[in-house]
Amino acid sequence: MPAIPMKGARVPAPRNPRPDGLATRQHLLDTAGRVFAERGYANTTSKEICERAGAPLAAVNYHFGGRYGLYEAVLLEAHRQMASLEDVVRITQGPGTPRQRMRNVMSYVIGLATRPSAWGMRVLLREVVSPSAAVSTLVDKAIKPKAALLFALIGEILGLPADHPAVQRAFAFTLLPVFMLLMAPRQIASRMIPGVVDGGAELEADLLRYVMAGLDAMARAYR
Repeated sequence: MPAIPMKGARVPAPRNPRPDGLATRQHLLDTAGRVFAERGYANTTSKEICERAGAPLAAVNYHFGGRYGLYEAVLLEAHRQMASLEDVVRITQGPGTPRQRMRNVMSYVIGLATRPSAWGMRVLLREVVSPSAAVSTLVDKAIKPKAALLFALIGEILGLPADHPAVQRAFAFTLLPVFMLLMAPRQIASRMIPGVVDGGAELEADLLRYVMAGLDAMARAYR
């Protein structure tokens, strides 16, 4: 049973993180992101990260509980760099019809290709190619909350519940190929499919035609 403070006793206020502590944590996170992007999780040590960050080795344990906790935080930040939950909420639940909001989603996804990423895309690519134990954290904490919003939007367009298998398939057909394209090494994609990599406004227009026609066809089929 928790102790009850005596009458008149001062109860200490919760301590907020010190600004310098938050700055150290962020610096470690950014440094680790760059190192993991270059070398991968298996080939990176806490010592190397701390040396490059100019921080004591104990800082990794203090802020993240160890190298694995640091890598989990890096994966979550990498996915946030690619698409933040706030952005996905704003687009999927914003004004307009479901079809208009879906068009906004696709425009946003295409825009990711031209938006510079500090190191996040390279970290995610390494994780996709060689998944670690931390992939479950990435899925549960970063991917699923955003996917749920997209399932709901696609369900509106198809006239189906968000958990319907057809909604899941529509999500896969619509978004997964685009994300894989974004994660493909540019030097390979430029040689194989330059009309996609350098498509500009025409790429966005054609993708919207393709996606919306497919969703409309599925909606008709399931009505």
